[in-house]
Amino acid sequence: MSTTADLAKKGPTYDTGNDNIVIVKHLEGIPGGRTLDVVSYTPDVIPAGHIIICTNDEKTYKPMPVSGSAYDALPAGHKYVGVLISTILKSKPFAGIMVRGTVNKEASFYPLATILTDVKTALPLIRFTQD
Repeated sequence: MSTTADLAKKGPTYDTGNDNIVIVKHLEGIPGGRTLDVVSYTPDVIPAGHIIICTNDEKTYKPMPVSGSAYDALPAGHKYVGVLISTILKSKPFAGIMVRGTVNKEASFYPLATILTDVKTALPLIRFTQD
């Protein structure tokens, strides 16, 4: 009898198929990205196109909070800073954050309708289109 081992690196799986659809054009991002504070974020995956916020002192970056299948309200003491450029795991919250480019708002995992006016005001270099 021989011993066998599986050498394939296995990890969690998640769908990134929508990333290139929701992020239409990435022109500029925060240099080096940011590690997100995900303590109060409940889903296991943060999808591309997710709105990223930070504390007003710009020391802590977070995914916009969600409740069920929609964005929650912007927490007090926070502001909108950009859009996540690729899907990431909550367990590895290393985020590329777009500050200038184009987002297909209809392809976003969480609907933007309730926060879109405020997001557009805070992020004037990001165009929100629909295909």
